[in-house]
Amino acid sequence: MKIERIELRRIHMPYVRPFETSGWRHEGSDAVIVRVDAEGATGWGESPVSDGPWYNEETFHTALIMQREFLAPMLLAADIDRPGNVSGVFKRVRANRMAKAGLEFAVWDLFGRAQGVSLSSLLGGTRAEVAVGVSVPIHASVEALLETVEGYLADGYGRVKLKIKPGWDIEPTRAVRERWPDLLLQVDGNSIYRLEDAEHLRQLDAFDLLLNEQPLDHDDIFDHAKLARLIETPVCLDESIVSPDHARWALELDACGVINIKPSRIGGLADAVSIHDMCRDAGIPVWHGGMLETGIGRAISVALASLPNFSLPGDISANDRYFQRDIVTNPFSLNEDSTLTVPAGPGHGAQVDEAYLDEVTVEKVCLRRNGSG
Repeated sequence: MKIERIELRRIHMPYVRPFETSGWRHEGSDAVIVRVDAEGATGWGESPVSDGPWYNEETFHTALIMQREFLAPMLLAADIDRPGNVSGVFKRVRANRMAKAGLEFAVWDLFGRAQGVSLSSLLGGTRAEVAVGVSVPIHASVEALLETVEGYLADGYGRVKLKIKPGWDIEPTRAVRERWPDLLLQVDGNSIYRLEDAEHLRQLDAFDLLLNEQPLDHDDIFDHAKLARLIETPVCLDESIVSPDHARWALELDACGVINIKPSRIGGLADAVSIHDMCRDAGIPVWHGGMLETGIGRAISVALASLPNFSLPGDISANDRYFQRDIVTNPFSLNEDSTLTVPAGPGHGAQVDEAYLDEVTVEKVCLRRNGSG
């Protein structure tokens, strides 16, 4: 299949409430939305980048430049016989994985819609529903945190992840655990701690956590392997797993007991499936992280999370958790058992509200196979 047209849009949509971690605070989505057209079919993707290089090195500025100047022209010049080949088209370009992923996602959706096959089926999914939880940002007080968690539990979420940082870790986690002794609970430090904090982090072992996510440096695997031997709570790697090779290194070093898979962080769905399969074969569970995506990225995440080794609830909350209004007309709603239903229609299933997409578009670029704009 030859891609005929690629459209790139930077959007801005405010969140229902700001989202704060140990390293940054986001007021809204600045994602790049990707549309690809070929042979009468359309596919949609998303690069969930932000306004600064806080999660990884990419921003909406860098993503748009890389997509416009390098990646989209490469894709337009290629003949794609299956979506898993897109990563090979981009192989000459180092890093810039979120920029690559947005385009690759759109091609997967394009093939699914053209063939009348769901993205879940194309990827090897086996579930009709996927278990999900909610990620809770840092709050101004423990009382405010407990009120927020109580609201999410009332909404039906069965698993909670607490963002933590030094000075906001032991006591908030203790407070949540004491209020809800049986709650599925985990924590995420977003790379703010150091190996010297191991004794402090051991205090979290008392709270029966599912996992402690990426406490050390964003690109570290070696010290996480040391930390994993010093604490009882399973270490989960997120930011430092950016490719199948990084996952292999982590597994060989026993650096983690769990891996968080975010296909945008990894560069696309093909490599995300490779990591899923590698972990499955090693007996290591995986779960699907979240990047506060729009309904497009959320549909992609739900499809991937339907694969069998995604055995822990993911950070794929219903759309209204983040946006008053999304850019899709069929947002996900939370089921009573804290799951989301996997779309069974062609592609990832997100139905884009193009009129509203126009309203939230800040910048738009169109490229065509023949070189015209």
